[in-house]
Amino acid sequence: MTRLLALILAPVLTVATAAGLAAPAQAQSGPLRIEITEGVVEPLPFAVPDFVAETGDAGQYAQQISRVIAEDLTGTGLFREIPRDAHISRVSNFSSPIQFSDWKAINAQALITGAVSSDGSGKLTAKFRVWDVFAGAELGQGMQFSATADGWRRLAHKVADQVYSRITGESGYFDSRVVFVSETGPKDGRAKRLAVMDYDGANVQFLTSSNSIVIAPRFSPNGSRVLYTSYETGEPRIHVLDVGSVQSRMLPTTDGVMSFAPRFSPDGSQLLYSMTRGSNTDIYAMDINSGQTRQLTTAPSIETGASFSPDGSRIVFESDRSGSQQLYVMPVGGGEPTRISFGQGRYGTPVWSPRGDLIAFTKQNAGRFHIGVMRTDGSEERLLTASFLDEGPTWAPNGRVLMFARETQGAGGASSLYSVDVSGRNLRRVRTPDGASDPSWGPLQ
Repeated sequence: MTRLLALILAPVLTVATAAGLAAPAQAQSGPLRIEITEGVVEPLPFAVPDFVAETGDAGQYAQQISRVIAEDLTGTGLFREIPRDAHISRVSNFSSPIQFSDWKAINAQALITGAVSSDGSGKLTAKFRVWDVFAGAELGQGMQFSATADGWRRLAHKVADQVYSRITGESGYFDSRVVFVSETGPKDGRAKRLAVMDYDGANVQFLTSSNSIVIAPRFSPNGSRVLYTSYETGEPRIHVLDVGSVQSRMLPTTDGVMSFAPRFSPDGSQLLYSMTRGSNTDIYAMDINSGQTRQLTTAPSIETGASFSPDGSRIVFESDRSGSQQLYVMPVGGGEPTRISFGQGRYGTPVWSPRGDLIAFTKQNAGRFHIGVMRTDGSEERLLTASFLDEGPTWAPNGRVLMFARETQGAGGASSLYSVDVSGRNLRRVRTPDGASDPSWGPLQ
């Protein structure tokens, strides 16, 4: 069971510094805790008053940062915000004593207080504290993060990640990005280009033009590169894009054959991909720097969609060698694969959880598509969604949430991104400016 932990915090950004805001908190054994292993039915009530503006030009940011923190926490389904108009106490000074009785009266179990200041040169600093209201004590130490003004959302996400971690005992996922395919135009002639956004759909930036179709982007483990498949040459070929410079290059897969479905290894030095020769598709591994490749499967069937385990020792992939599309696991060096899916229907797009305990997949059965998870040996299969077309799951960095694409039915059907927690609760649409598909969730920044 997870429990609230009083953490000895270390700076997590180059822009973060220990604030010296308060004495170290005492270990807590009070009522404030969330068990998230099997999902949470009753969200934990919390309050986050607008952060105090400590300089005249910080007022707008103080309010915006506190609102993003509240949205991050409530968006998990684990927390419920108590509206500000229900607050009895007002926080006008970051150092003022907390009137715990006022927060108990409105049943706030957690309280987040903070302040924002600007140094006049464009640098913002946000500091915060988390309080266990019913224990009447601070949780962990106060911290502060600094960044340029246009990075105010990252400051908010960083604070929210710390609050989430202190209450659940697990790492958060708010300060992360998602690369995806942005889609515009009619269903039979959509323009597709790569885009990247904050995990919540904010700050969308386009990485490629719409001159050629692109599909299946995948973030590298450190978030600096993206693998994707492009039809720029008329046939699917694998490219790698540097996110910082937005420059891409085509990898040296064999000319004249189709190469697709690339996935990074956990250390980012290799990729798995599929290549089709004639009517046969097999899985290959490539060293990204040298371009050297080796063939991992040789069966006269279609093998694709390979994904590494977090320790890099095994891969999971889809194959129709049994007569229908199913999931298999085998050692990364090759060998006889073990089938792990045995339910009704077809299975595809497997992705190993960053925690190593589960494999997410797309399942098609009886005219419906599902996003599901199972243990790595195929046991305890659990379907999380059902719709006309759900596909392409990707894991949040902490392995507790999945994002996927959902397409609506009919000639005017469009694709959107959704998230759902690993228990199947808290299904939410991720707002994007246009249609969106093929999400790949990057690491914490």
